Amino acid sequence: MISPAVEITGLVKRYGRTTAVDGLTLRCARGEVTAILGPNGAGKTSTIEICEGFLRFDAGSVRVLGLPPGDPGLRARVGMMPQSGGVPQAIRAGEWLRLVSRFHARPIPAGALLERLGLAEHARTPFRRLSGGQQQRLSLAAAVIGRPELVFLDEPTAGLDPQARHACWEVVGELRRAGVSVVLTTHYMDEAERLADHVAIIDRGRVVAEGSPASLTGAERQLRFRARPGLDLDELLSALPPGSAAKESPAGHYIIEGVVDPSLLATVTAWCATEGVTTEDLSIERRTLEDVFLELTGRELR
Repeated sequence: MISPAVEITGLVKRYGRTTAVDGLTLRCARGEVTAILGPNGAGKTSTIEICEGFLRFDAGSVRVLGLPPGDPGLRARVGMMPQSGGVPQAIRAGEWLRLVSRFHARPIPAGALLERLGLAEHARTPFRRLSGGQQQRLSLAAAVIGRPELVFLDEPTAGLDPQARHACWEVVGELRRAGVSVVLTTHYMDEAERLADHVAIIDRGRVVAEGSPASLTGAERQLRFRARPGLDLDELLSALPPGSAAKESPAGHYIIEGVVDPSLLATVTAWCATEGVTTEDLSIERRTLEDVFLELTGRELR
């Protein structure tokens, strides 16, 4: 039986008296994109760095492609994109990629990757003179140039403009189609929904929910609208069918949950008209990953 791309059981990592990872258990399947979501301090980066072999852990077990983290047998099989660091500041972008490519038997041509990620015109630019987004894209190129079986991406699109983000998404999609396993952390919900086969939400060092984006958000729909803050939601609920729920979050933004059908829509709009409430941006939407995240943790992503 083929082992998972990553298998973590009961992982614990402490920094002095602070427990960053607290019994975390997670399985990342081969050939899939696994997104790890959580607020700052949840233990995402510590978990990734343990899997990459950069950090020792205090308890539990970790296997990467069936081997312990840091095993020499993983060097040619795993690509890594850390949040920052690792690139000599004076080296030119093209030189760095060509240097990295020499450590692999069948690298992707450096020029092709530079072109793919919009960096061809910066091939002779020293790393320190690249913008933050360009440095991010160069790090992504270095992570995938060796045609790895597994890639770790720690916030790969942080600070990128929309065009660069989409270029990175396309690279991740190509990796997945080629059967490469991808484990990424991100703060962007649209990124996770677009890219991930499996999502793990972690908080305070533990997995609090996991599954496909569709299974986490469910089929339930919501009615959303904007109006003046402080509407009497108890009064509104008394007019809605049993089992409905209403909340205001943030101020002036209202969410109605339940069986969202024409009858419920008519009831809400009629109630607003009776109360002299003008509604804006009335829409029917499904729950998002961010909604799920806030329900589970009660905290914003940042």
